[in-house]
Amino acid sequence: MPAIPGTAGYAAEADELAVRYESYGFEGTHGPILAHLPETGSVLDIGAGTGRDAAGFAARGHEVLAVEPTAEMRAHGQRLHPDPRITWLDDSLPHLERVLARKQRFAIVMLTAVWMHLDAEERRIAMPHVAGLVAPGGALAFSLRHGPVPPGRRMFDVSAEETSRLAAEYGLQEVVRLENRSGQQQGAGVTWSRLVMRASE
Repeated sequence: MPAIPGTAGYAAEADELAVRYESYGFEGTHGPILAHLPETGSVLDIGAGTGRDAAGFAARGHEVLAVEPTAEMRAHGQRLHPDPRITWLDDSLPHLERVLARKQRFAIVMLTAVWMHLDAEERRIAMPHVAGLVAPGGALAFSLRHGPVPPGRRMFDVSAEETSRLAAEYGLQEVVRLENRSGQQQGAGVTWSRLVMRASE
């Protein structure tokens, strides 16, 4: 598979990142939005990293498809979270070809610290694919990082407003927006936006 621009820097730092990501608890990271997500059904975790969130959802009884394009991160996830309710898949935005080939829809689709790695054209390509993976009545959740870009990474300043507007074009309605939240990978000048979109029944 050719290099994926949005994953720049992650393979080389996978060992360090695995420790850092696992230090942020699932509940602490996603607590503000969990009440707005379906309590049952399958979960698609796009950009699953070390599997912290996949494991959190599995512990709550969900079957999880954890999608992670960086082999080194995926290996950490499989080692750290060998839960039979988690299925790992090598795939990436914006096209998600292997996910789409499964012809499955999900009660919850998570994009945690992922969407801002895509440029504007990639976001336009990705959104219909992502929206189409949300089951009727299901939820699509984003966290968007704002602030200085770490060395060696590829990130764009993507607003919650733009993301919500683009998702609405594909039938998803915003139900939660939390702006300027601190969160994982917090650093000087870094804030986060959280969005939850719902699909109609």
